[in-house]
Amino acid sequence: MVLDILMKNVRLEDGEELVDLGIQDGKIKEISQEITEDAEKVIDAEGRVVIPGLVESHIHLDKALIADRKPNKSGTLKEAIEVTAELKPTFTEEDIYERAKQTLEMIIPKGVTAIRTHSEFDPAQGFTGFKTILRLKEEYKDLVDIQVVAFPQEGIFKAPGTEEMMYEAMEMGADVVGGIPYNDAPADEHIDLVFEIAKKYDKPVDLHQDFSDEADDLSIEYLAKKTIEEGYQGRISVGHLTALHALPDEQLKPIIDLMTEADISVMSLPATDLHLGARNDEYNVQRAVTPIRKLRDGGVNVCIATNNIRNAFTPYGNGDILQTAMLAIPVAHLGGADDLPTVLPMITDHPARAIGLEDYGIKEGNKADLVLMDTKVKEHAIIDIPERLYVIKDGKITVENKKETIIHR
Repeated sequence: MVLDILMKNVRLEDGEELVDLGIQDGKIKEISQEITEDAEKVIDAEGRVVIPGLVESHIHLDKALIADRKPNKSGTLKEAIEVTAELKPTFTEEDIYERAKQTLEMIIPKGVTAIRTHSEFDPAQGFTGFKTILRLKEEYKDLVDIQVVAFPQEGIFKAPGTEEMMYEAMEMGADVVGGIPYNDAPADEHIDLVFEIAKKYDKPVDLHQDFSDEADDLSIEYLAKKTIEEGYQGRISVGHLTALHALPDEQLKPIIDLMTEADISVMSLPATDLHLGARNDEYNVQRAVTPIRKLRDGGVNVCIATNNIRNAFTPYGNGDILQTAMLAIPVAHLGGADDLPTVLPMITDHPARAIGLEDYGIKEGNKADLVLMDTKVKEHAIIDIPERLYVIKDGKITVENKKETIIHR
């Protein structure tokens, strides 16, 4: 039988022999030293690195590319929320569609094959953006798997009518129940309601959690205990969680231990958190990023994600999650010889686990979601920020990069 794609001379791990990788019917059929079967498409990797498809586990497609409409002049989280709340009622379906589509077409060529996007709704804007993102999920399903989070940015209790909309969003097809305890009151009741909805529809939960410079009014411990109580281990993710960076080890360790027991995944969002954080510090400015190393070393499933692209929360970005991971390396002191290899999994295996992807990874029988990187050293897969030469989704080539650079001497 003829293979659909045969990738020859592939590097999967540094220090190991090159292998051939055969793809058929959307799956990885064979990985071996030499595959002799014919194929409709043969790609000679020439020793370059192949990795699983990159996973963008926390992004907001519906409010991307609006930084020029009303800038966040103070750079604070408070103004970012205010500016966005003011702009949202002006968003039309066509506007959201075009911006989100443009953002997807920035992200997909960079090797992302799965996305979890938070999509907002509230009584002021209705479901305009939410419906549009569901539409794009269907339109782009051959290029990228999209999970849509029902996200109440303005809170639930403080924005009357939102509670009913949460249930409506689930009926409309949301994949995940979202929440934002720090922007609602009381936080524990917000979390309780999110669990009530998640249990009703048997869906995972993804919260914007404890996003602040100081460790005041934390609700992560309540969330972890609630997770264990409800038997929801492994189905909870949190984004930001920056407040933990302000805790001394004797207070932080019990929280990490509890999170590990609850199997809560953390999406660190360094581009946004560095931009918005520590705005009141006049000197000795904090990094205001969740303690990636300590969470990692404590057994927490840590991921790195983009969050926002060119809006009031993050007025920059080009959709390349490798650049976000590269940013995390110096910020979280992940450049050491033992640390650097732990970063790539934070944008591949870890987020794949966090968002529940099945048959993920380079293994015979798994889905053929793969990226051929223009580097021959896997450890350099991030620091080189290499070109993504081929992106393969469900066994089909979706992106081919033929860019050529010529140096004239």
